Amino acid sequence: MSNQSVWENLKGDTQAIIERLKTLIHEGNVRRVVVQHEGRTIAEFPVTAGVIGALLAPLLAAIGAIFALLKDCTIKVEKNEPDVKAEPPRAAAS
Repeated sequence: MSNQSVWENLKGDTQAIIERLKTLIHEGNVRRVVVQHEGRTIAEFPVTAGVIGALLAPLLAAIGAIFALLKDCTIKVEKNEPDVKAEPPRAAAS
């Protein structure tokens, strides 16, 4: 089974966005976080599997600082979503 990328846009105040990012990262399917301002990419952070605790704090602090300084930013989160495949047909019972 392969994975496909899905983007989620986050808007709101800094604290709400940081909390949502924490939740998404802890779910373990985030690949990349992109900060955009007026349609231009300001910062891009790759998120590797297993990012936890002390490694997560600087990432969230940087995103929060950028968001607070630039106002009206959009945070885009690229996530891995498994392909949904239909179950193969079952053989008829004899």
